[in-house]
Amino acid sequence: MTDITIYHNPACGTSRNTLALIRNSGVEPTVILYLETPPTRDELKKLIADMGISARALLRKNTEPYEHLGLAEDRFSDDELLNAMLAHPILINRPVVVTPLGTRLCR
Repeated sequence: MTDITIYHNPACGTSRNTLALIRNSGVEPTVILYLETPPTRDELKKLIADMGISARALLRKNTEPYEHLGLAEDRFSDDELLNAMLAHPILINRPVVVTPLGTRLCR
């Protein structure tokens, strides 16, 4: 399996460890620095659908925009949560890894 993509934040230890695990398997993945090159709305929706999770499940909660935007409140639709993640990519939990076997949030 050589077709692996990781949505990566080099400042995140979990993301760095996941990237190292992939590389230690002998595969050089496609690395998307999602804070610099965020996914499009359609890409983000596909990632969420492929993982079988809700938009809320992909939200990173321990970051300033989460609190500032009041995202803990249950009043936001999936589209509104997507808008928040697209406007503030730091809200996208990571790393997300895409392989031929599936897509997973690797927490």
